[in-house]
Amino acid sequence: MITFLRSSILLFLLLNPFMLIIYLLDLVRDLDGPTFRRVLIRAGVISTLAFIAFCSLGEFLFEEILHAKFASFQVFGGIVFLLIGLRFVFMGNEAFKGLRGEAKYLAGSIAMPVMIGPGTVSASMVMGKRLGTGMGSLGILVAVFLSVFIMLFLKSMHDYVRPRSTELVERYVEVIGRVAALVIGTISLEMIFQGVTAWFSC
Repeated sequence: MITFLRSSILLFLLLNPFMLIIYLLDLVRDLDGPTFRRVLIRAGVISTLAFIAFCSLGEFLFEEILHAKFASFQVFGGIVFLLIGLRFVFMGNEAFKGLRGEAKYLAGSIAMPVMIGPGTVSASMVMGKRLGTGMGSLGILVAVFLSVFIMLFLKSMHDYVRPRSTELVERYVEVIGRVAALVIGTISLEMIFQGVTAWFSC
């Protein structure tokens, strides 16, 4: 039970709904509640299925099916997040708009690369090793459900507060977005460094 809790908490912390909602602030502002809820739930379902696949298949998926090292995935994921971080620095919270298409495709672009990244994929693979496919999948469901629930709650709070303090909310959003860019950039460089180190050590 302790291993289950620790593994689920690790995936939840890596998903970090409080940071994820910052990445999605343009959607939080532009979409109404039902549309945002529908899109986010779809993204959660896509992410859950991907995590369960990595939990079940683990390194076999990379080495035997994709014929690639996980380190390569880390490097590529780091580069993607680095580009996102740079867009945040120069464009603020409008950064993600250029990375997404029409509303009907938003769920996929939220799932990847926002929710499905090297960190969460690694955690899913570890859960499969520690807990097995059944319990690992359950832990993934718990972590993703909790993350989506918190983001929906934060969306409802935003919609409640914004009409009453529009200027304050907009200023807060802009500041938090640019702070998030520094965090994204730092994490992405660490991911690239770890991937390169692991690749050369193989």
